[in-house]
Amino acid sequence: MTEDYWGVSRKILGDLKFLESLKTYDKDNIPPMIMKRIRERFIDHPDFQPGVIKNVSSACEGLCKWVRAMEVYDRVAKVVAPKRERLKEAEGKLDTQMQKLNQKRAELKMVEGRLQSLNDDFEEMNTKKKMLEENIEICSQKLIRAEKLISGLGGEKDRWTEAARQLGVRYTNLTGDVLLSSGTVAYLGAFTMDYRAECQKWWLAQCKDKVIPGSSDFSLSNTLGDPVKIRAWQIAGLPTDSFSIDNGIIVSNSRRWALMIDPQGQANKWIKNMEKANRLSVIKFSDTDYVRTLEHALQFGTPVLLENVGEELDAFIEPILLKSTFRQQGVEYMRLGENIIEYSRDFKNPHYLPEVTVKVCLLNFMITPLGLQDQLLGIVAAKEKPELEEKKNKLIVESAKNKKQLKETEDEILEVLSLSEGNILEDETAIKILSSSKLLSEEISEKQEIASMTEMQIDETRMGYQPVAVHSATIFFCISDLVHIEPMYQYSLTWFINLYVHSLAHSRRSEGLELRIEYIIEHFTLSIYNNVCRSLFEKDKLLFSLLLTIGIMKEKKQINEEIWYFLLTGGVALDNPFPNPVSEWLSEKAWAEVVRASALPKLEGLMEHLEQNANEWKLICDSAWPHEETFPGSWKFLQGLERMAILRCLRPDKMIPAIRKFIAEHMGNVYTEAPTFDLQGSYNDSSCCVPLIFVLSPGADPMAGLLKFADDLGMGGAKTQTISLGQGQGPIAAKMINTAIKDGTWVVLQNCHLATSWMPALEKICEEVIVPESTDMGFRLWLTSYPSEKFPVSLLQNGIKMTNEPPKGLRANLLRSYLSDPISDPGFFQSCTKAVMWQKLLFGLCFFHAVVQERRNFGALGWNIPYEFNESDLRISMRQIQMFLNDYKEVPLDALTYLTGECNYGGRVTDDKDRRLLLSLLSTFYCKEIEQDHYCLAPGDTYYIPPHGSYQSYIEYLRNLPITAHPEVFGLHENADITKDNQETSQLFQGVLLTLPRQSGGSGKSPQEVVEELAQDLLSKLPNDFDLELVVKLYPVVYDESMNTVLRQELIRFNRLTKVVRISLIDLGRAIKGQVLMSSELEDVFSSMLVGKVPAMWMAKSYPSLKPLGGYVADLLARLAFFQEWIDNGPPVVFWISGFYFTQSFLTGVSQNYARKYAIPIDHIGFEFEVTTQETVMEDNPEDGAYIKGLFLEGARWDRETMQIGESLPRILYDPLPIIWLKPGEDAMFLHQNIYVCPVYKTSARRGILSTTGHSTNYVLSIELPTDRPQKHWVNRGVASLCQLDN
Repeated sequence: MTEDYWGVSRKILGDLKFLESLKTYDKDNIPPMIMKRIRERFIDHPDFQPGVIKNVSSACEGLCKWVRAMEVYDRVAKVVAPKRERLKEAEGKLDTQMQKLNQKRAELKMVEGRLQSLNDDFEEMNTKKKMLEENIEICSQKLIRAEKLISGLGGEKDRWTEAARQLGVRYTNLTGDVLLSSGTVAYLGAFTMDYRAECQKWWLAQCKDKVIPGSSDFSLSNTLGDPVKIRAWQIAGLPTDSFSIDNGIIVSNSRRWALMIDPQGQANKWIKNMEKANRLSVIKFSDTDYVRTLEHALQFGTPVLLENVGEELDAFIEPILLKSTFRQQGVEYMRLGENIIEYSRDFKNPHYLPEVTVKVCLLNFMITPLGLQDQLLGIVAAKEKPELEEKKNKLIVESAKNKKQLKETEDEILEVLSLSEGNILEDETAIKILSSSKLLSEEISEKQEIASMTEMQIDETRMGYQPVAVHSATIFFCISDLVHIEPMYQYSLTWFINLYVHSLAHSRRSEGLELRIEYIIEHFTLSIYNNVCRSLFEKDKLLFSLLLTIGIMKEKKQINEEIWYFLLTGGVALDNPFPNPVSEWLSEKAWAEVVRASALPKLEGLMEHLEQNANEWKLICDSAWPHEETFPGSWKFLQGLERMAILRCLRPDKMIPAIRKFIAEHMGNVYTEAPTFDLQGSYNDSSCCVPLIFVLSPGADPMAGLLKFADDLGMGGAKTQTISLGQGQGPIAAKMINTAIKDGTWVVLQNCHLATSWMPALEKICEEVIVPESTDMGFRLWLTSYPSEKFPVSLLQNGIKMTNEPPKGLRANLLRSYLSDPISDPGFFQSCTKAVMWQKLLFGLCFFHAVVQERRNFGALGWNIPYEFNESDLRISMRQIQMFLNDYKEVPLDALTYLTGECNYGGRVTDDKDRRLLLSLLSTFYCKEIEQDHYCLAPGDTYYIPPHGSYQSYIEYLRNLPITAHPEVFGLHENADITKDNQETSQLFQGVLLTLPRQSGGSGKSPQEVVEELAQDLLSKLPNDFDLELVVKLYPVVYDESMNTVLRQELIRFNRLTKVVRISLIDLGRAIKGQVLMSSELEDVFSSMLVGKVPAMWMAKSYPSLKPLGGYVADLLARLAFFQEWIDNGPPVVFWISGFYFTQSFLTGVSQNYARKYAIPIDHIGFEFEVTTQETVMEDNPEDGAYIKGLFLEGARWDRETMQIGESLPRILYDPLPIIWLKPGEDAMFLHQNIYVCPVYKTSARRGILSTTGHSTNYVLSIELPTDRPQKHWVNRGVASLCQLDN
């Protein structure tokens, strides 16, 4: 059946609340039946689908959906409801639980809160703990570091505290020290050690006065020196003494380039070693490419050493010296010559006159005694104890290294301390550096201590040899002083040290140190003596022995300087207040010296003793051997210098033998006999690179001996080439040398003194061409030269010098002539047809040759001018005799006399008095009488012409002649020996004085005080200039009185002289006080006055005089007084001829007066001479002419009984002539009979030069003195008159 729900449906649909009922339908409680029906009938029904119903009605679609939804809901609700129930139940439970939970949560929150706070506390405590632990760690580290630091630097504390204290002191003293250092660097470089010290001391005192703080013990090396640098310098060869160290500091601190005075080449060596690593260039002005080298060095900043600089510097290097640079675009440039070059700041130019001095830093690098002693000590220690020396050298290097490290360590420590920020204990690296530095410094200090100990031991051993070093250094300074005597006497330090080393090797050995030292000293002294002697002239050999003896004794403090100076100068004084009590046998000069000697230590009371015991002293004075005699009284105990000082006063002529004796006593006889010439020995000492130099002397010609020596060694003939130097010969010589170097042959360059301009070239050849690498061992370079200032010093210092002088003495001279070619050649000796006459004339000629040569030793008595007669004169004269005898029947004596006397020998003679003498001497030999047998050549029977015989018989005769000949043999009086001896003494003392430093002869005063007093004394005695205007009024120029003109001219000359004397003395006084500059002229005045010599500055404006200063001044004052007297009282009756400045004008005045009076032409007028009986005074003026006084006869005396000249009395050298009347008359009327024409000279030197007026500066005129002997006798005696003596 079909159910119809339409009615029901409309009803329901019509219900207004239908929709509401649908919405509120109790879907949870739908009865199961209804649900069952719906499910069974509708849900699965195909038409009950919303999609199908939608087609009929959309409202129905909604209902369908609702029913379906309800079905689903119900289905779900049936499942969900129990679940809901349970949910509700659960939710109820949950609620209860949640409340509990919330309660618990609250509790938990509280607990968590507490836990958090506990945790926080824990964390905080942990952090704290960690921090504490860290702090403990840091602290312990700091403790360790602090301990390290304290222990590390604690030891340094004292050192650094002390250093800090010293730095404080130095900081305070810096001002004065730097001031003194600057002064030393700027001004004192050129001076010696003593002078520097003196200046610094004075400056220090000045600083103290001005309250400038400064060290009381100032030293340059403390202020500016860096010990490490100084050590490095010393390793490079700078001598270790303080003077040299100061020099090094000056070089490195000076703003100017250093110009080093370096005679021993020490600075040179040091700089070459020091700058070797910096590519040092070594140049000389003589190098062709020195300019290029300089330019390179300037641009690249490398050092340059300029060697052998003279007194003047090349203008080319001026910009370098003045450092005149300019900047362009930030680059420094310098203009050199034409070029402008870039200038590098690194450029160094290591190595006079004021104009040089201001451009450079002048440095005195001369070796000092201490420096040399140290070097020599090092050498002797090294040779004697090599192991010690090696150890010492190691120590020096090690110690230098250690000190350098220590310095670096200190610097590092200071750097770390200064750079460290905050707490130093936290700086691990700093601490590491510090502790390692400390360890290092400890290690170094230990090493240093050990080193110092070892060094002390070594030094102790070394010091044992100190006497050797001191002695040898003394000798070196004795030798280096010789150059003042002759320019050729130069010896290098290298040469000296080589000899020293040789002596160490060859002297006797001994285990005992004392003995060994004695042996070394003995061997070395003798070796030096022999080596130096072979290069000295005969005249200087004794001088050298004396210097050596005195030098060694001075070192031992055995010499009193005052007495030594007195011995050399005789003391310096102007006047002597004590009258001479024994004037009959003691000269005024000797008495004045006795007075001065009495003021010396150990000689007080000498003059009183001499006065009281005059006769005993007279015996000494008259003795032939006064130096052997015993002195009277307590003076007999005198020794050495004191004894010689007395001898000097009484018998200066015997000083030479006395000195020989003195040397023999102190040094041994071997030092009084010079070694003989030994060419072989010199050759053995030479090598292919060492030149051999013959230093020539008059009469010496080494060529013959050298050529013979060459033959003996197989180097004769073509293997020896000789050339005499002169103009244009230089290049030829250079070519010869170049060839000979390769071939190993010999070259002899003669007369180097004639080629002074080529000498630098020769020096260059010796330095650069003749070097060991390119020179054959057989090569030798021989040079001959007279002493010359221009001879290269380097050759002299390094070469082997020899002198070979003709032997002294007549016998030796004759023997030499007979033993040398050509006489020794039998062919020549027997080659003459007139054999007897030939041998007589030959012997006579040789005797004449010996006489003319030996007479030179007698000074002006022998010859006015010492001529260089030599072997060639003799040889040519011999050959002429031979030729003339062979060619002529009669012996042409006139021709031979002319050729020998006027040409061969006479050709050298320039003085007419000497020519007169030469012919007079020759007339003894070239005369008829020579034909007699046993013809005597001198008084006595020793010297005669031997009888005709064999060559050997002549040699025998000559060998038997006495070694020293009596002066009579030469035609001289026996007094000539005294003159000769006096001259030798004076020459010796003058030589010694040249070598001495400038100082006063003791007396405790400084040289400045001595000279100042002397100058004041002189000035007080010097009268004012003559008033010429007054003189012209009193003595006008009139025709009949020429003397007025003579007077006026003389006064002009004297004013000129006294002006120079006065000005120089005033200036000298001011220069000593430092008010004006001490010029070289004033310095010469100073030095001369100190040793009692007349200054050259005065002599240039003075009349000739040989007097010492005291005598000269007394003489000058006497002359001025003579003219003052003339001005005041009119012309004197007797003119003092010695008082004139220009004596010839007085003679002309006398002639002119006579000529005008009698109207005779003046050139017809001559003088006759009448010696009167009056000694000094005449009553009236002569009718014509003039009376003169003041002449002394030398070589003869005026016999006042026979009124003619006679032989001198023994030991009286000069005899005053009485007043002489100069009688003018006509020359033609004079009879020249029985007279000696006696020349008159102004001084005893006799030789003069021709002045512009045509007069000689010394010869005045000749006076005729009556005699009963032949004129020849007095000519040979050398008799002359002198206007003044030498004292």
